[in-house]
Order: sequence, then C-alpha cells, then structure tokens
Amino acid sequence: MGQFKRHVFVCTSGEYCPFEGSAAIHQFLKEGVQARGLKSTTRVNKSGCLDQCGHGPMVVVYPEDVWYGAVSPEAARRILDEHLAGGAPVEELRYRAAKPGANKNPQRMAAIDKLKAGSDPAAP
Repeated sequence: MGQFKRHVFVCTSGEYCPFEGSAAIHQFLKEGVQARGLKSTTRVNKSGCLDQCGHGPMVVVYPEDVWYGAVSPEAARRILDEHLAGGAPVEELRYRAAKPGANKNPQRMAAIDKLKAGSDPAAP
C-alpha cells in the first residue's frame, strides 16, 4: 500500500466547478478529514479539470474510483461521514456518466456562462 489509503480529488479548476462552489467543498472535506483523525490515511487534493464540466462540483475518491457530481455542502457531509470515515460509497450520490471520458453538459455550461455574465440563465 502507498502512503495513503484514499486520495480525494476535488475539481477546483476551469470555468465551471469553481463557480459552483468547489473551493468550499474542498475546504470542508480537508477540514473534516483532519477533524475525524483521518489525515494519516486520507489525502484531500485540489485537482485540475476532470472533463465533466457542467456536472460539478466534481469529487473523485481513489482507489475505489468513485465519482460524485453536483456535490452540495450536504452531499459533501455525507461523502465525508459515510464514505471517507465509514468506508462505504454513497451510492445515491454517485456520478455515473453515460460513457467513459469527457462528459460535458453544454446546457448547464451555457447557464453558468450567462450567470457569470450577469444575465438571466432562463433567457434565450
């Protein structure tokens, strides 16, 4: 076994995950791992883009290869408590893409772009 039992990656790069609060999710998981005494076995890292734009914030846990999408603060708490501390992936929160590789959500990306530009995401 390597230095850590688990590696957790939170997308904090690109144009979309940061806009949806990924920095706060990263900080919450990092602090939660430390508070639960898991710092010696679980490493929480910022990651670059995971090519799932519009489905974020994205969180990936290895070595289990469990992906979580649209991670809210409540979802992050469950991932921390049930998966990282409890050892069982949170099945109903798992992100399962239609296909391996890049899976971008153009509609959500366009809505975020409109929000960032200060316009109504529902406008045509």
